[in-house]
Amino acid sequence: MIPPKGPGPVTAQQRAIAQRLAKGQESLLLDYLRKLENHRQGRRAVVVRLSALQAVNRRDHHVRMAAAGFEDVVRQLKGQIFILADSDLVLIFKETALDEVEAQIVKLRFMFDDDSFLAGEGAAGRPAFVDWFLLDRDYETLVLFAQRAVTEEQQRRESDSREPETERVQVPQMPKGDPLTPALLAKVEEHLANANLANMLRRQAICAIVGKASPQPVLYELFISIADLRQTLMPDTDLASSPWLFQQLTRTLDRRVLSLLNKHDDSTIAGDISINLNVETLLSQEFLNFDDNIKASERGSIVIELQKTDVFADLGAFLFARDFAHDRGYRICIDGADLESLPFISRDKLGVDFIKLVWSPEMIMGQFPDGSRLEDYVRRAGATRIMLCRCGEQAAIDYGQTLGITLFQGYHVEALRLADDQQKGKNGSDRWRERRSS
Repeated sequence: MIPPKGPGPVTAQQRAIAQRLAKGQESLLLDYLRKLENHRQGRRAVVVRLSALQAVNRRDHHVRMAAAGFEDVVRQLKGQIFILADSDLVLIFKETALDEVEAQIVKLRFMFDDDSFLAGEGAAGRPAFVDWFLLDRDYETLVLFAQRAVTEEQQRRESDSREPETERVQVPQMPKGDPLTPALLAKVEEHLANANLANMLRRQAICAIVGKASPQPVLYELFISIADLRQTLMPDTDLASSPWLFQQLTRTLDRRVLSLLNKHDDSTIAGDISINLNVETLLSQEFLNFDDNIKASERGSIVIELQKTDVFADLGAFLFARDFAHDRGYRICIDGADLESLPFISRDKLGVDFIKLVWSPEMIMGQFPDGSRLEDYVRRAGATRIMLCRCGEQAAIDYGQTLGITLFQGYHVEALRLADDQQKGKNGSDRWRERRSS
């Protein structure tokens, strides 16, 4: 028996990525503070307690926007920001940037002024929204805060590592609640029949990132936010507690999304978009109605994402749906692939256009559980046909680029886009002021 080919030598870039992944932001904060032990003079710190806000005000895009507001301070080398796992922000900065930091704090208070926490800030027993520290006076207090954060994050990681990997990858991560039952599902579907879901329709860019260039959106995924749906309809119910009932819920959501898109204005589906559907939905009357309302020229700009579990549950139905979609001009993407399932997903044999691969730090090892190489798979499938999604850190993009992947999606990609947009806006303002003064 020929032994499986090993992953090959680990490059310096892969080692650097692995080192960054080994530590969370909490550990990086503690390391940074220790480096400043003899350089405390003229430095301050501020902790913005986003974790104290209501869940509806501390979604990932809120945290990204809040952190991006300090980007100028970081870019000018006047400070360093850390985003903790509980959504709190910690900014350590030079006193010369105090006015800029205070101005941003004012903006954050304005951004979240409708939150009940801010309304009751200062009440007995309630922490402040913002805590300030002078490093030369409060250094030990801040180190203790960082040490506690490290301990709590380590405990969370240990708890996560005991969960089945498939659950961590495929099930939306939300606070636990009462399990979803058939009776509760019936109530949710009844609410969905009358609910206005337009404000829950989200767009997330899938971007081309080449080298150090800024992310360039090439596709926008349209989807209903499950977290928003739960918060609006049944905040005390864990909608994802039963995979089979959740699958039924997604079928209902499919129909509502198609209904929303049928009523679209030109801006809703302008440009290339992707939509998540079930195979069953792709063969339904609702999709036929949607297809009738789409201009022939628009079909080629729409990618239909199908979950891998749904594809293999009924391969015959998938093949029929794939041929129908391709005949109409749509493109097909297999979504939800991971290290465990990717070796069984052949893009050529399934006849699909793209594969969406879920990022995980284990990819740094460069091989599948059976010993075959991830690099070889990407080369066979076509690096330009692989989308690396759920990129929550720069390490995902760095490693994906070593494989030749250029299409990325996730919260970190959105943060890079936001920072780039802000920089362009700043440069535009600077040029305007230069023209005014000349």
